[in-house]
Order: sequence, then C-alpha cells, then structure tokens
Amino acid sequence: MKLNNTLKTFILAMVVSLTTITNCNSKKQNLENLSGVYSDPKPYSYGKAFGHRKFSFENQKWTLDFTLSLDPAGNIPVFTFRTYGKFKVINESTLVSNAWNAIFYEEKKFLTLKTEDKNLIQAFRFADCKLTLNEEKDISESGCSAWLPVSVCNEDHDLLMLTSEGGLHFGERPFDNNMCTSDKRPKTLTPPVFKSEGNI
Repeated sequence: MKLNNTLKTFILAMVVSLTTITNCNSKKQNLENLSGVYSDPKPYSYGKAFGHRKFSFENQKWTLDFTLSLDPAGNIPVFTFRTYGKFKVINESTLVSNAWNAIFYEEKKFLTLKTEDKNLIQAFRFADCKLTLNEEKDISESGCSAWLPVSVCNEDHDLLMLTSEGGLHFGERPFDNNMCTSDKRPKTLTPPVFKSEGNI
C-alpha cells in the first residue's frame, strides 16, 4: 500500500509537471506566432505628451510605428519613429508575473519630424539630426537624440505578455530609452495594445 501511494504521488507530480510545461510552451508559441496589427485603443500617456503605438507582426517579424503628440487627439504631433526586424521570445520572466522575456531586433530606424516649433526641436535634441519637416529619415547609421545607431544598439530587451482578453503588453521603456542589453530589460508593463479589426 505504501508503494502504491508513493507511485500515485509520483504519477500525479509528473502529470502536474507535464501540464505546466505544456501550458508554458503554449503561451510561448502564442507569442512567437503573433500576427496582424496591434495598436493603442487610446493615447498612451508619456508625462505631458501622448503616444500612439502600432505594432505589426508576421512570421516572427515585427514593425513599430510610434507617434508622439502634445494632445490626446494627436493633432499636435512632434515626431514619428519607425523600426522593424525579427523578434525572439526567450523564457518566462522571473520578475514580472505572466510576462516573457523577449528580444526585438531593430534592422533599421527611421524618424520623421512633425513640428516646426524650435523650442520642441531643441528640447528633443533634434537640432543636429538634419531632419526635414514631414520627411522620413533613415537614422540607422547616425542615430538621433535618444535613438542610438544600429551598430551600437540593434536590440530591445523587452517584456511581452498576452492576456486572455487579447491585450498585448510590452515593457515600460526607461527615461533614457536604453534597452540595449538584458540588464536594461524593464520590470513593469505598459498598458495593452489590441488587435485591430480586420486583422484577426
């Protein structure tokens, strides 16, 4: 009887372990297989400014289009940043519950100036970037302001979490925008972006 109980305990432990592994693999695969367009349902507050994020996923590749504006409606834009590349889901975060560590590779970086306000241009350190209003510029080699050249930083060490409601969370970016190494990975999550209609 003692042997039977020991065997039952062992089998139960194995079942629980296999279920846990299966669930983890399933969550990881869901993130790796992201497809379609995810965007902010409402402007995301950055202090006194407001951002709108649009992420596109396909075949483990990603693109980000990010616009920062001075108003929630986006009528006073300051700049648009665009980047793209591959991404990799690594393992579960030990610091943020239900989140996964991921790396987003940035093959190219682009910046578009959306304001003529000289004070804003100075404040965002755009003056030396040789930007032209409403013209996208490839800053991959030169970098600009808080964006380092691709040769210096082509990785974002980030967090990912997909909720049962379909909300996709990323890590909260630091003030200096530096997530170039694993020790810079965020420890908190942003509000979620959601899949756009027609991209189910």
